[in-house]
Amino acid sequence: MSSRKLTSEEVDALMDGLQGSDYEVQADVADSSEVRSFQFGEDDLSLMGDYYALRLINERFARHARSVFLPMLRLQPRISPFPPEVKTFDEYCEGIENFMNLNISRMEELRGPMLLTLGPKFISTLTASFYGGSIYQPDQKRTEFTTTEERVIELVYEGLSECLSAAWTDLIPVALTYQGREVNPQFASFVDGGELVIICAFLIQLPNGDSVNMDVVYPLQTLKPIASQLRSRMQSDTSDDVSWREKMEHAILNIPLNVTALLGEPVMSMGQLIRLQSGDVVPIQVNEGIELRVENNPIFLADIGEVSGQAAISLTKRI
Repeated sequence: MSSRKLTSEEVDALMDGLQGSDYEVQADVADSSEVRSFQFGEDDLSLMGDYYALRLINERFARHARSVFLPMLRLQPRISPFPPEVKTFDEYCEGIENFMNLNISRMEELRGPMLLTLGPKFISTLTASFYGGSIYQPDQKRTEFTTTEERVIELVYEGLSECLSAAWTDLIPVALTYQGREVNPQFASFVDGGELVIICAFLIQLPNGDSVNMDVVYPLQTLKPIASQLRSRMQSDTSDDVSWREKMEHAILNIPLNVTALLGEPVMSMGQLIRLQSGDVVPIQVNEGIELRVENNPIFLADIGEVSGQAAISLTKRI
């Protein structure tokens, strides 16, 4: 539901109405047995701090999740996590489609549920590509998944659950137990609509330029017992990143390239070319600046010379 501020005229009209009213305001106090205690600050989001550890978990999960989609898409998509958001579950459901893949799991160590959601178009794309088809799938309005898509959903859920558990390991070991699956958010047995949830959204970018969303949703109450740990500064995967960069750098630096020194380019007619025979001498005028080419791309100008009895070139200028 959208909200807006009242204008100054609306505020004045409201105050005039209250001042001119003769109505008595009566407090309808419920029976004490129905009164529920409320502790202010119970749902204060500051308890979760800046979500530093959760953001780091999301980054790790995004990296691990690529390996799940690789055998299905035959490529590694780019997966980017967004900063966590807090909304009521009803507000979250209003922002997604009525037909979705909703996987509900229980986080045993935290004694609470979590939700993993994927859109139907992405499920269709994964299924088609996994069985040899194209990843370019048109939008189709549907109300159920096919039997083949159901199997792919199982494979994806199993893989992503393992990735999520691995991402949480350094903070707290988490075992995920499958609770069920739903296709309509209104019927998902997750949490009450008014409860606050933490939405961890991920953008999956495909090579054709399309992008799809994947969400991991936690009830705020589920993560509250580890709020202090979520505020902590977990050690990042810097060592893994450095190792990966070093391997990538080593692989790039060892790519073989063809390097050619262009001494000259003689010009002859077609008749001269046809009459060429073994033993003929073709005169070449050596250019003043010899071109050094890498994969046929001119890179440097050079002078020709000799070093230790072998022909050599000295680089003089970058082209």
